[in-house]
Amino acid sequence: MSDRWEPAAFQARVDGIVHTFLAEESRQLLRIDQALRPVAEQLRRAAAHGKRLRAAFCYWGWRAAGQPDSEALLRAAASLELVHAAATVHDDLIDDSPLRHGLPTVHVALRSALTGRPRAGAVARDLAMLVGDHLMALAGRLFADCGLPAAYLARARTLWGDLARELIAGECLEILHTGGRPDTDTSLKVIRYKTAKYTVEQPLLLGALLAGAAPDLRAGFSAYGLPLGEAFQLRDDLLGLFGDPVHTGKAPLDDLRGRRPTALLARAWQAAPPDSREELAGTLGRPDLDEEDLARVRELLVGLEAPKRVEEMIDTRVRKATGVLDGLAVPAPARRALSALAHSATDRRH
Repeated sequence: MSDRWEPAAFQARVDGIVHTFLAEESRQLLRIDQALRPVAEQLRRAAAHGKRLRAAFCYWGWRAAGQPDSEALLRAAASLELVHAAATVHDDLIDDSPLRHGLPTVHVALRSALTGRPRAGAVARDLAMLVGDHLMALAGRLFADCGLPAAYLARARTLWGDLARELIAGECLEILHTGGRPDTDTSLKVIRYKTAKYTVEQPLLLGALLAGAAPDLRAGFSAYGLPLGEAFQLRDDLLGLFGDPVHTGKAPLDDLRGRRPTALLARAWQAAPPDSREELAGTLGRPDLDEEDLARVRELLVGLEAPKRVEEMIDTRVRKATGVLDGLAVPAPARRALSALAHSATDRRH
């Protein structure tokens, strides 16, 4: 790969690794029993899409530490896309989301594959849980078998464990706070652990640790990565409610029906007078919400300037991250790539 950041070419390389790896794993499952075909198919499909941002941050963490392009490193970076796939399968299952990338989520697709079977819905959910579990296990295997020297991998082993723990902690915190009173500090903590760290900061640190980067560079990556990861998820919150489903590939009523602890709803609640709070309280969590309810909530939130406040939160975090990047002693190609990634991760429609 050249020193010029070419997102499409990079994504194609990562896609190739992920697709080949999961195709072989699917074949191994089918050798056990052909009845596993729906599971094998969803294992492949669960990781078939995505912007490959986590792999990109890992790659440029490696390159920023002065290392050259490496197929072995790219395999290690691709393992983070399996972590993400596992997280989305579990997240969609917990939230009972029907769509991901405009396609049926794993538990919904499996339910269709089990039509006519007793308890098809419950069986599909059980199988989806196991697909997510297996993807997480496969991520560890792809990372461990990437081809980098054992001494390199040993430098990153502790962080890999931290990543898994903090991702689970963030998911648990979201579950524990779902349905509660919207609160900005709580929402930001959920964002930090559920998404921000494993999307930007920890991939960067993994690449840097694998490369043998010095502590001061790793500290700079944390200072850049954490606010940028938070901005990424804040953008996701906005797109989840205000985005075009054609582009986002997600159902816009999910956050409202689930009464999830998003910063967008927390900002609205904070700014709302008593009558608006009463209206929000009567809307959030209702399973029968329709497009008319969605339009009314959007109107209410815009009137309370909640989207504007979240945009300001995003802008503040992006400026903080890019300001840190400007002060890091990294090669020019890595600086350009990380600057481009900061903007593509937060200025998007899906």
